[in-house]
Amino acid sequence: MTGDDDTPVQPASTSLPIVTATDGQPYVGCDAVIAFLRAIAESCRNLADNPDCDLDTAAAAIDYEADNLECRAIAHTTGGAP
Repeated sequence: MTGDDDTPVQPASTSLPIVTATDGQPYVGCDAVIAFLRAIAESCRNLADNPDCDLDTAAAAIDYEADNLECRAIAHTTGGAP
């Protein structure tokens, strides 16, 4: 990653395409979810190799991604996002 420590890290889930179906619910395609889960697994493996990181760090990162995705899904159901 480039940049400095003051630059906010963009969640990976920002790149997941969300569509709103005819029932008004937000959906993410299976291929996108699989790629996202594999990225999370790779991040966990990288954190496991870092002696300065612990499981709380990994859990916080996953919560960050989940919160971002939830906010985006809500925006899609309320008309707040394309």
